[in-house]
Amino acid sequence: MTDHALCSTVLSDPKIAIIGGGLTGLLTATLLERASNYTGSPSNTPQITIFEKSRSVGRLATRYRSDSETGKNWQWSFGAQFFTAKTADFQQFIAPWLDTRLLQPWCAEVIKLTPASENGQSPNIQSKEQWDAVHARYISTPKMTSWGRELAAALKHTTIVFKTRVAPLTQYLHHQDLQQPQHQIQTFNQNNKQTELFDETGASLGLFDWVICTAPNGQAVELMADSGFAQQEKITKPQMQACYTLMLGWDNVQKLPETLRVKLAPQWDVAYLNSAILDRIFIEHKKPAHGELLPSVTIHARNDWSEAHVDDDMESVEEQLLQAAKQALNWNEASAPSQIDCHRWRYAATIVNKDTEELGILIDATKQWIVSGDWCAKGNIESCYRIAQQTVKAIMQTQ
Repeated sequence: MTDHALCSTVLSDPKIAIIGGGLTGLLTATLLERASNYTGSPSNTPQITIFEKSRSVGRLATRYRSDSETGKNWQWSFGAQFFTAKTADFQQFIAPWLDTRLLQPWCAEVIKLTPASENGQSPNIQSKEQWDAVHARYISTPKMTSWGRELAAALKHTTIVFKTRVAPLTQYLHHQDLQQPQHQIQTFNQNNKQTELFDETGASLGLFDWVICTAPNGQAVELMADSGFAQQEKITKPQMQACYTLMLGWDNVQKLPETLRVKLAPQWDVAYLNSAILDRIFIEHKKPAHGELLPSVTIHARNDWSEAHVDDDMESVEEQLLQAAKQALNWNEASAPSQIDCHRWRYAATIVNKDTEELGILIDATKQWIVSGDWCAKGNIESCYRIAQQTVKAIMQTQ
C-alpha cells in the first residue's frame, strides 16, 4: 500500500503526464491516485495522462500463437519471467492479486545445464535448487501482461494514450491560457509552471504541471536532450545491457527432445546454462495455470553477448541463438521446434554494482520534471514500485 506518511501534504489537482506505460508508469499512476484518495478531498484529484508508444501497457510482455487444428496456444513470456517481493510494503501491495490468484508463486525446479559438446557428448544436467514459497518468485496468470492490464483497468483518474511517441522536451514553457475560465487558471496554473508536450509530428499533447519520464535511460537521454533538465548528466550513470529472447514451440509433448521430456531425471522448469551465448531456459507450459498450453520454451541470451550483438542483423542473431539452443536441448530433425520467434530488448538489464549507491529518481524541481524507471534502482519489478513511491513522495513534498 502507499506509505500514508507521503500523503500528509494536500495535492492541488495537478495535471500530470507520465511518459511510458510500463510497470513504473502504471505503478506511479496507481500510487498517485491512492495518495489523492487518502486526502479525502475530491478537489485534490490529480489528472494523469500516460503516453505509451506501443499498443498495450506493462513491460511484462507475452507473445502467443494459436494452433488452427487444436485451438490451443503456444505462449511465451519474452520479457520479465518472474519477480520477487522482498520488502514488506511491496508484499502488502501485491497481496490482493495473490488472493485472486492473478499473481501466483512459481515453485520451479531449477537445474544447471551444460550444452552438448561438438564431439557428440550429451547435455549435462545437474539439480541446482527449488524455488519455494518463502522466497517466492511470482508470475502473472494467465499471461505476464495480465497484471499490467489489471493495474491499468483499475485506474480511475488516468487516461492512457496509446501509439503516441512524445517528442524531446526541448522547450520549457511558462504558460497561462487566458482563454480558460478563471477557476481553471487557478487550478492548473497557480504556480505558473507548466510544460507543453508534443508528439513526434509536432501536435500538442497538452499542458502539464508535472512531467514524469519512465522510459529506459537510453531513451530518457534523447527525450531530455537540450531541454535544460537539471540532472541530465546523471541519466547515463546506470549502465544497461540488451537481451535477445528466443521463443520455441512444439506441436505436442511427443515431439519434444529428450532434454525436455517429463520422464527425464531430474525434472526441471528453469535451466541456468553454462554457455557463452545463452543464459537461461524457461519451460512455459510447466508454469502455474499454464497446463493447457502447447509445449512452449523461452530462452534468454546472456546480456553481455546480446549487448555485443545488439546492432547485428536479426536473421544472423536468430541463427546463432538457434544453434546454441539446439546444443542445449539436443534436438534432432524429428524433435526440432515447429514454432520459432526472436525478440531484441535494447534496454533490458541494469548492471547493478553492489558497492555503488542506487541512483534514485532524478528531479528538476524548477521545471517539475522527474526522470524515473526501474534502472534508477536495481532494474527489477520491485524497483518499479520503489521508484513509483519516490516519485509520489517528491510530488507531495513540493505541493
